[in-house]
Amino acid sequence: MGEVGIQEREWRPPWAVDIGLVLGPHRRGTGDPAFAVDTGGGYWRAVRTPDGPGTLRVRRCSDVVQAAAWGPGAAWLLDAVPEMLGAADDLSGFEPKHDVLREAVRRHPGLRVCRTNRVFEALVPAVLEQKVLSTEAWRAWRYLLRRFGEPAPVPRGVVTDRGHALDLRVPPPPETWARIPSWEWHRSGIEAVRARTIIGAARVASRLENGGGRVDDPGGPADNDPGGPVDNAAESRLRSLPGVGVWTAAETRQRAVGDPDAVSVGDYHLPGLVGWALTGSKTDDDGMLELLEPYRGHRHRVTRLLGLTGARPPRRGPRLPVRDYRSF
Repeated sequence: MGEVGIQEREWRPPWAVDIGLVLGPHRRGTGDPAFAVDTGGGYWRAVRTPDGPGTLRVRRCSDVVQAAAWGPGAAWLLDAVPEMLGAADDLSGFEPKHDVLREAVRRHPGLRVCRTNRVFEALVPAVLEQKVLSTEAWRAWRYLLRRFGEPAPVPRGVVTDRGHALDLRVPPPPETWARIPSWEWHRSGIEAVRARTIIGAARVASRLENGGGRVDDPGGPADNDPGGPVDNAAESRLRSLPGVGVWTAAETRQRAVGDPDAVSVGDYHLPGLVGWALTGSKTDDDGMLELLEPYRGHRHRVTRLLGLTGARPPRRGPRLPVRDYRSF
């Protein structure tokens, strides 16, 4: 785009890549201050890298991924592009056994599991989303990033797909999250339990990032995991934090580590979706894990593919209300 400070690279993936599908899980609602899509089909992320804040834009042009980055973290982000778009995702052993899954694979060949190698970045919004509607969590995420994040380095004149000028925010560093006062958490709509979890994680954020949180990072087992034994140090570190359970650890690992097997056990909607798509009947967490067992090693991949089929159990009863802790 010609701006001072821009760094660029091109990457030619040896498979089909659907950038929107791969990066979609990192967008926390349509108004996410750290994620945007421009009118030219470019996907933007504001990231706090080990080298400092940076902004990344990626777009597909034929069989080439064009990437541009700005800010102190630009070089780190460009190096991370292949893994961020699924280069580390290993499909070995994945064989769809259900017609609905085979059709989903055929329709979405560009789906890969992303790896950002930014554990704390993925953990914070996962904690915000604990046991609440996404609408509530995304509202809090917007408030906290607008209030405590810093403006992301972006070029002028970019218009988003929502018709607004590009205005991204880099998520705050851990030390800022740890110092957010109680009244600001309240204003964001986050109650004390989730706030304490994030503050506690912020104080040990450097430990969470040790080793990059890689899937193959060895570690000891942990008890009480209905999704299976914990077999890596990244999971052990996450689960050692007060307030971080199976669901939060899985949501974090899916994004930061690119774990294709991390099942979001405890999710309100996921068991019903999996049961309905594979058997035509709703089920619970135990039933979901039983249905997914033939896909062990790729259970998260399967749930993502099933989510793209549109198969959903019929709604019964009223929708859950959106709560607002700010009025309490």
